Amino acid sequence: MSFLPSGMAKAITGLTSAILSLKSRVMADPMPQKKKKKKQNILKDWLHYFLLRVLVVFLYLFDVETNLKTACFLGRLLWKYYHRGRKRALDNLHASYPDKSEQWIWETGKRSFEHIAMLAIDVLFTPRLVKKNNWRDYSRFKTAERAKWLMKEGNGMLMIAAHYSNFEIMGYMLGLFGFNVFSIARPFDNKFINKYLYSVRRRAGQKIIDKKGAAELMGNLTSEGATLCFIADQDAGRKGLFVDFFGRKASTYKSIGLLAITNNIPIGVGYSRRVDNRFFFEICVPRIIFPEEWADKDDPLMWVTAEYTKAIEEFVREDPSQYWWLHRRWKHRPKEESETQQ
Repeated sequence: MSFLPSGMAKAITGLTSAILSLKSRVMADPMPQKKKKKKQNILKDWLHYFLLRVLVVFLYLFDVETNLKTACFLGRLLWKYYHRGRKRALDNLHASYPDKSEQWIWETGKRSFEHIAMLAIDVLFTPRLVKKNNWRDYSRFKTAERAKWLMKEGNGMLMIAAHYSNFEIMGYMLGLFGFNVFSIARPFDNKFINKYLYSVRRRAGQKIIDKKGAAELMGNLTSEGATLCFIADQDAGRKGLFVDFFGRKASTYKSIGLLAITNNIPIGVGYSRRVDNRFFFEICVPRIIFPEEWADKDDPLMWVTAEYTKAIEEFVREDPSQYWWLHRRWKHRPKEESETQQ
């Protein structure tokens, strides 16, 4: 990669840092724990925003495929030097794939870091490249027709995804084709960067709801026929529901299941998977959970939560290298497990 300017590498490194924080920005739970707000330095925030915009302009001097190659290179550097993240990814992979070889574990983890870096490029180039008249040049849909018809019917629906490949493009595509879609998100602390990145996501019509006040809005939106989008594979803390995920209990938010059950609406589980190293994606909704499926369950909330978590695991297993193994999915443990270890 020595033929590429070092400035491009610096640009993607900065963008990758921003993308890494997306896992805490797209919230699955409308009522997260309150944290003490840090006092913002307006001048410092504006300088960071200015530098980001300069770096983005530099990236646009090169085509998307060249930038993706550089992103892969930087992902490998991240794997090599980000020791804490690499260790977490290795621990998660060892626990999730105990029968795999050490070489497979390392290669899968390293490839996962490459995908995280490539997402930074995807977010910036999607609005510039993907249009209504050329979307087939950059994506293909698989097992998604039923989900699209359900959204068009306007009876309300939940769409959930995971930290897998380019999860951002799904919301963009739905907005591009005029679906009534809303995403729940937590704003960045830097208001200048937040406004810029939100504008990128909204450019094709995607609607974003700030998590503040989202609880009151979500029920109204679904009753009006809107589709709400969530990232559903975040650790939900000690008060979450613990369901199986790759053979271990993982704390999972209750809000998605409660919203679906209360409003009697289906849940679609989808993903966007990169094909090779290109800016090309397979978009799929392999599982739709309908209200009649949980109607006769003894514990509908637990069943729904376990069911969509299982669907996420199934598509991750098809290509585990595109999953974000560095994030702390299994951070909190069930009470009974902690008591057993004592």
